[in-house]
Amino acid sequence: MDTRIANGTSEMDELQRVGAGALIEDGFASVEEIAGPDGMEVKLLDTFVGVHPGGALLKVFVDAPALEFAEEAVRELVEELLERTDPLSDWTVERCQVELHADLAKESLEAADGPDAPPDDVESRRARLMGLAGGAASTDAPGTPAETEAIRTKIRNMAPRLAAVGKEMFGVTNENNEGENESEKENESGISPEDASLAAGALVWGTDVLLDELFQDAHALDRENTNVAECDGPLWLLDELPPRYALEYDARFARRFLVTAIALTTRLTEGSFKELSCVAEELALKLLLRDAEVTLDTFGLLAEGVSAALECFADQVYEDMDHELLYDDAMDGIDESEVGEALGISPMGISSWFTPFNKDGYVHPYAADESESDDPSGGSAA
Repeated sequence: MDTRIANGTSEMDELQRVGAGALIEDGFASVEEIAGPDGMEVKLLDTFVGVHPGGALLKVFVDAPALEFAEEAVRELVEELLERTDPLSDWTVERCQVELHADLAKESLEAADGPDAPPDDVESRRARLMGLAGGAASTDAPGTPAETEAIRTKIRNMAPRLAAVGKEMFGVTNENNEGENESEKENESGISPEDASLAAGALVWGTDVLLDELFQDAHALDRENTNVAECDGPLWLLDELPPRYALEYDARFARRFLVTAIALTTRLTEGSFKELSCVAEELALKLLLRDAEVTLDTFGLLAEGVSAALECFADQVYEDMDHELLYDDAMDGIDESEVGEALGISPMGISSWFTPFNKDGYVHPYAADESESDDPSGGSAA
């Protein structure tokens, strides 16, 4: 759930953020149960409060008989907490998205059977959960033509928010579109402006999913004081990073990777993106592209042209695909070998993931290696 400070209000400084976080946490601490629709009781299980200069991202875990009950109850609770807390009374709830709790989803997968049982693989399960969450707020049944068209329009309308990327990055060029109607324009690859808009909008939509899931993973690792390899509970994203370093993906790493993903998506949406800055950004983009594809596939919008547009975007943004070698154990250490040097493969060990590729590469100071953050001239991965 996204909560925002009032329009026209100055962003909060560090002290104000600490105070706002404490007020919100105190409010949640005073609640055990929420009155849901028709007297339904919704039990409050756990909360996470992540305060940023413009508001706060809230994760509220509840036990409810249905997703729509959970969404309505949590929204009403947060609105009431904000209203009765004087310093936060002018804050607003901008977005409320409901998802199944990861632990309960895992239990459901282990116990369920029959044609309506959740799918076994992670990708299909995430797609199902996103579909359920999206459908809960809709008046049409999930998957109906009306809902599909509404989602198509919503995703297309998000495309301009990817300010740093034009349609040519998705395979659409002006020169091969002149004199054609908008609906008929496409290039030799069969990518139309609509395909490009859906691809760009899905990346914006996927940004929300990506950051939400990374927030949850960081919180889970911090709560259990563990790493990805030894974490008892299921994770959303971090267990999809190269497995060879799973023991090193702890809460500190998760926060650095999250901040890197925020820096990357910020540059993409506010217009300053020029190139990927480090290995961590390459991996974050890989996860973002996957979330965009899952979003489109969930709503039946991953047509051939849209898929091609995403592939074209990836081809143009990635300078090379060396980061894929991190998923191949047979290639472990090639970047430190004579063969790797001859092939021009840059260092890819986890110790270099947050090191800029060159002096122009931007890595957020929170995520940067200590040696790099102390060096005002920047660093090189060479």
